[in-house]
Amino acid sequence: MQHVFYSYGNTKKISWIIQTENSKVEQKREHVEMYFDKVSNKQSKYIALHVGLFWGIGTFIIKNEESVIIKIDDNAMYEHLTLNKKDEDDFIEKRSYFIKQLILQRKLKIQYELRLKEENEARKIINRQD
Repeated sequence: MQHVFYSYGNTKKISWIIQTENSKVEQKREHVEMYFDKVSNKQSKYIALHVGLFWGIGTFIIKNEESVIIKIDDNAMYEHLTLNKKDEDDFIEKRSYFIKQLILQRKLKIQYELRLKEENEARKIINRQD
């Protein structure tokens, strides 16, 4: 099965969306206390990607060896993940290590796509009142 994955984060919250041909699951969370207002927007985007992927696997939406198109709205993040460029931020390096570890362990087929910020569905839901 193929999934489309959007994620977004800021200093207070993270959000992610996992779409398949027949379903769309939207999730958002406030940061845990140790990250709330203590991480940068850039760091939060990596947290959102890591937590969202982990959640998707844990809820059996994303299964071993499935395909995931990860839509990213940040050029530096896109280059970091696709070209294996090193980031000066140790926090980001650790998150990307965990993301890559999840991908390898679950044998996921990952494709990254760079998108405009306005096209990031997870950005749109982060502050929505439900």
